[in-house]
Amino acid sequence: MKLSLAIIALGAVFLSTAAFAQSAGEKTGVNSMLGIAPKTEDFIKEAAMSDMLEIEAAKIAQQKGNPTEKTFAEQMITDHTKTSSELKSMVSGEMKSAIPTALDDSSQKKLDKLKDSKPEDFASEYDPMQVSAHKDATSLFERYAKGGDDPKLKDWAGKTLPALQHHLEMAQEMDRNRK
Repeated sequence: MKLSLAIIALGAVFLSTAAFAQSAGEKTGVNSMLGIAPKTEDFIKEAAMSDMLEIEAAKIAQQKGNPTEKTFAEQMITDHTKTSSELKSMVSGEMKSAIPTALDDSSQKKLDKLKDSKPEDFASEYDPMQVSAHKDATSLFERYAKGGDDPKLKDWAGKTLPALQHHLEMAQEMDRNRK
């Protein structure tokens, strides 16, 4: 009997910790590894931040990139401007505050690294960054499409996912051909 109560109590601690720490789990990547859907506020923030970083990184790629990267960058600007606009139009009320107005420190550091890279080193910075960014975005959208709280955003995440998966394939191809 004591063992059963201990197991139930332990399970309750894990469940409450997982629910309570979702934002921390999202920040650390634990939610992604466990396949846990992000909270709506986290999804909005991360999707918007991803769009902003993609657009700004693509602008740099248009200046420093090779022809393949410039073509990729053009599509990133078009597609991520579209998704950014769609996201903003779907978010209302108190969730509007979840939409960031500027890049966070981590994203800004990635962008600064691209800005500071020499043209001959640009591909070795940009190409793997795009693979990583699109793996993260694909995971985020996939998890929210499966288990998100907001029905409109959940539907949108599912409809947006194939484009992100295509971006990931393009980035992986670009990175493979760089070597």
